[in-house]
Amino acid sequence: MNIIIRVDASIEIGSGHVMRCLTLADFLQEKGAEVAFICANLEGNMIDFIRENRYKVFPIGKGLGNVIDAKATIDILNEHQVDLLIVDHYQIDSNWEKTIKEKYYSIKLMVIDDLANREHECDLLLDQNYFKNLNNRYDHLIPAHCRKLLGPKYLLLRPEFYLGDKVKKAYKTIQDILVFYGGSDPTNETLKVLEAFDRLEVSNINVHVVVGLSNGKRDHIKEICAETQYSYYEQIDYIASLMRKSDLALGAGGVTMWERCFLGLPSIVTVVAENQIGSTHAAAEYGAIWNLGWHESVNMSNYVDIINRVLASPEMLTGMSNRARRLMHSEITYHTHPVVEAILEVLE
Repeated sequence: MNIIIRVDASIEIGSGHVMRCLTLADFLQEKGAEVAFICANLEGNMIDFIRENRYKVFPIGKGLGNVIDAKATIDILNEHQVDLLIVDHYQIDSNWEKTIKEKYYSIKLMVIDDLANREHECDLLLDQNYFKNLNNRYDHLIPAHCRKLLGPKYLLLRPEFYLGDKVKKAYKTIQDILVFYGGSDPTNETLKVLEAFDRLEVSNINVHVVVGLSNGKRDHIKEICAETQYSYYEQIDYIASLMRKSDLALGAGGVTMWERCFLGLPSIVTVVAENQIGSTHAAAEYGAIWNLGWHESVNMSNYVDIINRVLASPEMLTGMSNRARRLMHSEITYHTHPVVEAILEVLE
């Protein structure tokens, strides 16, 4: 199997798309696939990081899903025999995809999406998020032959999430708090939370602050952590172990929210991107998280209030932890990840 993944990271886009595609690439590589990436050379890109993970990357210009982007992708496909093209990109739609399919009708095309706001021309569609209407969100947006992989059952988690225990605690006190708002944290939620901690009594709590390489404020955050003796981590590959260690997390919606839910880690969530609104609301309605809402409406005082509330009643966390694991089907184990199984079947 020869597979190419079209995905980007940047200060605005964040790192989540690349990280989940790297996870999928690792799973596919285990099955003997040759995997490479196509990435636009944007500010805050993760091209070097992908290469450090031993994958070939073909850089392209800043077309972002338009005609230029499609042509640049075709130029690369011309030089390689490809069985499957995977696209994880909000700026790419059916026009881009049709351009590729018309040129290479034998190539299968898989789309990773969670917006359900545009048409796709694809053979496989993955949306690993939880929504109340998850089964019919894409009914009028994809071809009839397209196979849908919908819901948390298909969540692309790195092996570290499967190879240890879930968080199962009887919460009497809170000893460890995890703060992580994704690779770039474009809305500076980390700094809001650190300011909130200044107004709280957390001297007896271990605070773990994680940032990614795309975070433009990481040097300032590192300085604050040094002054306050909070533990600081940068672009780590063991976030699951920190989640297992923690009693409470503060973070954004999106993939890391589902990672926390899968492990049963109770979390306070701020919506930092429009694509997180629906799934964060649904998870909160299920009782798996606390949803503070849209980032522009969340200030330092909101963080102080919710953290104080949780510190005063840590027993609330037990029910949330149980509901989060139930939502994510966390007890199910797989010999082969179901997304990989579907890809293998499509390529037969």
